[in-house]
Amino acid sequence: MWKIPLGEYPELTAKGLANTGTENYGGPIVTAGDLLFIGATVYDKKFRAFDSRTGQLLWETALPNAGVATPVTYMVDGKQYVVIAAGGGKDPKGSSGSLYVAFSLP
Repeated sequence: MWKIPLGEYPELTAKGLANTGTENYGGPIVTAGDLLFIGATVYDKKFRAFDSRTGQLLWETALPNAGVATPVTYMVDGKQYVVIAAGGGKDPKGSSGSLYVAFSLP
C-alpha cells in the first residue's frame, strides 16, 4: 500500500541528506486503531508511529539506545501501552544497554 525509507544516518542528516533509510532490525506492530509502531533503526535510535493505511508519520521520539526489536502492546484497566526493548548493540559506535521503554496511547 505504501513504501518509505525508514531511518536516517545522523552524519548524512547533519549534511542535509534526510530520509535516506538505513538497515533495520526488528519488525512493526499494528494496533486495532491502524497505528503502525516500529523502532528497528540502528543509527538514529528513533521509535516511530505511522498511519498504517497511508504511511504518514504521526509521531517519533528518540530512544536512549536503538530499538532493534519488535514492539509489543498491552492493555491495563482500559489503557493501552506500547513497549520496545531499547538495547542497541548493532552500531559499533553507538550505545547499548538493557532498557524497556513504554508509552501510553491516548
